[in-house]
Amino acid sequence: MGSLREIKKRIVSVKNTQQITRAMRMVAAAKLRRAQESIQALRPYAYKIRDVITHLTAVVPSEDHPLLAQREPKRVVLLVITSDRGLCGAFNANINRRTESYVAENEAGHQDIQLAIIGRKGQEYFRRRSLPVLHEYREILTHPTFENARTIADELIESFTSQSLDAVYILYNEFKSAIAQQVVVEQLLPMPLPKPEETKAHEEITEFIYEPGKQELLDGILPLNVEIQVYRAILESLASEMGARMTAMESATNNAKELIKSLTLEYNKARQAAITTELIEIISGAEAL
Repeated sequence: MGSLREIKKRIVSVKNTQQITRAMRMVAAAKLRRAQESIQALRPYAYKIRDVITHLTAVVPSEDHPLLAQREPKRVVLLVITSDRGLCGAFNANINRRTESYVAENEAGHQDIQLAIIGRKGQEYFRRRSLPVLHEYREILTHPTFENARTIADELIESFTSQSLDAVYILYNEFKSAIAQQVVVEQLLPMPLPKPEETKAHEEITEFIYEPGKQELLDGILPLNVEIQVYRAILESLASEMGARMTAMESATNNAKELIKSLTLEYNKARQAAITTELIEIISGAEAL
C-alpha cells in the first residue's frame, strides 16, 4: 500500500486520463456518424456498378479488354488500408496480421508480392519488416476525396495494363457496425468475371438498351469501377476506424472508472490506518504520562 500522497496523485492522474478518453469517445462518435452516412450513401452505387459490368460482360465479348485480362498472378500488388492514428484497439493490428498471413499463404502461388499502403500506421509497421513496399500513399485519410482514390486507382490501372502487374488485391476493414468490423481481401484487378451459369441466368432475366453502345460503355465503366471500389474501401476503413476508436475509448473510460474506485478504496483504507496509528500514539503517550 502506497502513501496517501502517492495514492491521491494517482487518482488525480487517472481522472485526467478518464476525461481525455471520454472526450475522444465523443469525438469518435461524431466522426463515426458522418463516416457511416458517407459509406451508406456510396455502397448502393458501388454495388450497382458491379451489376452493370456483370451484365455487360455477359453480352459483350470482353476477353480482350485490358482490365479483364486474366493472367497467371505472378506479380501481385496488395493495396493495404490502415489508419493514420492509433488508440483504436486492434484495428491496425488485425490488418497487419492479415497482410502477413496473406503473403505467407500465397508465397507459392505468387512469385512477387508487393505492398501499396494507405495509412501511417501500416507504413511504419511494414518499414520494419522484410516485405517489399511499392507505394506509400500519404495524406489520404485526413480528407478522403474521390480524386485521391482516382489517383491511386489510375496508378494501379497503369501498372496492370502495362503488364507490370498481373493482379491487384485490396485489403481493408469492412464496416459492419459501430462495434463490429471485418477484415476482407478483394480482387480489384482484373475484375472477377461471373460464372457461366450466373451469366446465362442473368441474360434470361434482364435485357437493357445501352447508349452510346455496350462496348463503349464497358470501356468507360471499367476504370470507373476500379476508382469507385478504391474509394469505397477507404470510406469503409474510415468508418471502421471510428467505430473501433469509439469502442476502445469507451472501454478505457470504463476501466478508468473501475480503477478510480479501487484507488479510492485503497486511499480510504490507508487514511483509516493512518488515523488509527495516530490515535494509538496519542493514547500511548497519554498513558505514559
